[in-house]
Amino acid sequence: MMPTVLVGTRKGLFTVDDLWGPPTIVTSWFEGVPVPAVLRDPRDGAMYAAVDHGHFSGKLHRSTDKGRTWTEVATPAYPPRPDGVVDICPMTRVDRPWVTRMLWCLEAGHADEPGVLWCGTIPGGLFRSSDRGETWELNQALWDDPARAEMFGGGYDEPGLHSISVDPRGPGRVTVGISCGGVWRTEDSGQTWQVGTGMKADFMPPGRADDPRVLDAHRIVRCPAAPDILWAQHHNGIYRSVDDARNWSEVGPVDPSNFGFAAAVHPTDPDTAWFVPAISDEVRIPVGGKMVVTRTRDGGRTFEKLSDGLPQERAYHLVYRHGLDVSADGRRLAMGSTTGSLWVSHDSGNRWRLVSSNLPPILAVRFIA
Repeated sequence: MMPTVLVGTRKGLFTVDDLWGPPTIVTSWFEGVPVPAVLRDPRDGAMYAAVDHGHFSGKLHRSTDKGRTWTEVATPAYPPRPDGVVDICPMTRVDRPWVTRMLWCLEAGHADEPGVLWCGTIPGGLFRSSDRGETWELNQALWDDPARAEMFGGGYDEPGLHSISVDPRGPGRVTVGISCGGVWRTEDSGQTWQVGTGMKADFMPPGRADDPRVLDAHRIVRCPAAPDILWAQHHNGIYRSVDDARNWSEVGPVDPSNFGFAAAVHPTDPDTAWFVPAISDEVRIPVGGKMVVTRTRDGGRTFEKLSDGLPQERAYHLVYRHGLDVSADGRRLAMGSTTGSLWVSHDSGNRWRLVSSNLPPILAVRFIA
C-alpha cells in the first residue's frame, strides 16, 4: 500500500497520496488557515490538526473518519497566573502573559496509554490529555521549574516546546525540547524532570554557553528500535545522545553546514539520520543556492550530501522543524519547504522527486500510512 502524507501549511491541511506514481493531492481542510501541527494516532487511527487562527487563537480538531468530518475538541489553555507571581522574559525584560500562543507539536501517548495525547505550545508549556483531547492539563512541574525563568524565545518571541518524544519502553518516559530552554526528560509522566547536558549555546554571553536551561535544540528525534539513541538538530550544530537524553555529544563538522531545523532518524537503525542544512540563523537559505539533505549512516562520524532531484541553483528553500519525516520502514522520506515545495524519496534520500511546488508554505509533514 502506498503511503499517505499529511501536509500542514500556512493556508490549510492537505493529504497527498500515490507518492510514487502521479501524485494526488486528495483533500484539503481548514483552507486559508495555518496548520502548524498534525498527528495520526497509531493506536486508534484518529487524526488531529492544530489550527492557528491568529487573533482568534489556536484550535484543535479531531477526525475519526479519515478526515471526512472534523470535530473541535478542547484547546490546551494556561491557568490564570497567581497573584504576585512575576514572569519576566530574561532577554526582552517584558512581562510574559500565560496565554496559549500556538499549538506547536502533537504526539500520541504510549501504546499502553489509550487516549493519552501530549501537546507542546508556545510559550513553552507541555500539556497532557487522557481523553483524546476532550480535556487538557498543564504539566505543572515543568512549568514551575525555576529554570523557566531563564528560558526565552528562539524564532518566536516566547519559548516554544516543539519536540515530544515518547519512549516506547514504557509509559511515563518522555523527552521534550524547548527553544530556547534545553532538552528535558521524565520517567514518571512529568512529576519530576531532569535537563540534559553537553550541548553548547554559542549565542550566549561568555560563561553561559554550557547552561542547559538556555539551549536552542531545534528538533529532537528518537530511534524507536534503540530508544536510548536520540538526535538533535541544534542552533549550533548536530548532537547525539546514547543515554536517553541525559548527555549529548556534538557530531560533525557537516558539509555544507551544521545549521538547520529539521531532523529525522531511521526507525530501526539508530546510526542513520537525516538533516536539512541552511547557511545560518541570519541567512536561512541553502548554502550556495544548492538544496541538499545530509545523511549519516555511521552515528555521525561522516555525512553524505544528497542532492539528486533537488534544485541546485538559486534555491531559497528552508525546511522547518516538522518539515521532514521518515516512514515506518525507514525507506521513504517526505520533505516540505517554506516555498511550498514538497519532495519525496523512496530510497532513503538517495533520489528525490518533486511532488508539488504550488502548495502554501509548509509547516509540517507526517506519514500516516
